[in-house]
Amino acid sequence: MIQKNDSPDTGPIDLTCDLESLGIVIVDHGSRRIESNQMLEAFVAMFAGLKTRYSIVEPAHMELAEPSIETAIQRCVERGAKRVAVVPYFLSPGKHWKQDIPELTRAAAARCGVPWVVTSPIGLTPMMADVIDARLSHCLSRVSGKAEECDSCAGTGRCRLNTPTVEDAQADSDRCQSKEPGNPSACNGCASLDRCRMGVTA
Repeated sequence: MIQKNDSPDTGPIDLTCDLESLGIVIVDHGSRRIESNQMLEAFVAMFAGLKTRYSIVEPAHMELAEPSIETAIQRCVERGAKRVAVVPYFLSPGKHWKQDIPELTRAAAARCGVPWVVTSPIGLTPMMADVIDARLSHCLSRVSGKAEECDSCAGTGRCRLNTPTVEDAQADSDRCQSKEPGNPSACNGCASLDRCRMGVTA
């Protein structure tokens, strides 16, 4: 679904013919982890450097961190954007794409006085198969001691083959026993769900 505020009376605007005045905002979810936010910002800088036909490109985080969508749109306007395209850095068309990002964009664009559009997420593009294959190949090579750590895993010690232990199984069992929905000690998978209880079959 594409959201825009072009009036039907004016007809469609050919955005492909005026890229110099088109602001691009690439937005991810946002994180409390600084490194995650920095990675989105690094990607946006890389995108702008590689796709030079877009002269105005800004990063944004939907929540939890700055720059927000409103901040990014404002920066685009300050750089000369007359229209804004918000590009979700998301794989699937979930609630954030369908509702949250359009609502935040609508409010921000209204305050900045610019027409806007929210593009589709990454979705089912064959190029993602190549991306996953490249990432998988690198990680397997790292686990095998044949490659260096990638930017995501650098310094974390996560690129290794983990062997389940008795302690792991016991910890999982202890967490799931006698936990009630909404209990702070419930795991992320069951929190707020009526799942962590003894089922009774009628």
